[in-house]
Amino acid sequence: MPHSFPVNLLRTTVGRFFAACIAILTLIGTASAVEFSTVEIEGKRVTVCRVNIRKERLQLFHRDENGQPLKRFERLATWLQKRGEKLVFAMNAGMYHGDFSAVGLSVSDGKQLTPLNTNNGEGNFFLKPNGVFLVTEKGAQIIESSEYTKLRERAIIATQSGPMLVHNGVLHPAFKAGSANRLFRNGVGVPSPDVALFAISDVPLNFHDFATLFRDKLHCPNALFLDGTISSLHSTELKRSDFRMDLGPILGVTE
Repeated sequence: MPHSFPVNLLRTTVGRFFAACIAILTLIGTASAVEFSTVEIEGKRVTVCRVNIRKERLQLFHRDENGQPLKRFERLATWLQKRGEKLVFAMNAGMYHGDFSAVGLSVSDGKQLTPLNTNNGEGNFFLKPNGVFLVTEKGAQIIESSEYTKLRERAIIATQSGPMLVHNGVLHPAFKAGSANRLFRNGVGVPSPDVALFAISDVPLNFHDFATLFRDKLHCPNALFLDGTISSLHSTELKRSDFRMDLGPILGVTE
């Protein structure tokens, strides 16, 4: 004699099945190409932001349509909101002068805002080798500053800073293990042309440890220091929007 399947149980089972399918499809549909994680180096925690530049449009922001520096994540988010965009990730993007103009090269939407700076000077920016983080149609890369003029492809975005944390798999020669020079720091590394890894320390750490993190844990043959002390992160997913002081150029992803 055939067994009958309880109707109510059947409806409940089918309902749960479709609910699960909808949840999975929703998750797939809203999955972000910006991923966040934490890693440790010498017991110090660092937040890592992984941007898939093939799926997300990474942009360089600096001034509004009136030429006024945006300076803060809050102002940038409001400015973008008026244009129907939501800022989901942002980080300070290199060093700047007192008038908030970039010390070195900056390129936004294929347009050069400030020129390449190969001068000598004092401070982290001029600690050679310094470098340029850029995105072209071929993908993301970090190169030593003097190599920029040799590029054949057009930069869509670019920001120059210094020093290079890692250059062709080698830590910057000025970095010393155990250095007491510890600050909040942020930087960017490129493990492949498809991915840019932005890292910001959650506690002060020295250059040597920060560079070692990019080389040994994030597997980036090239990585660039962006800044220290002012290092700031905006993430809607992490419900975090730092403010330490007004910023110059800002790298960000919108949706």
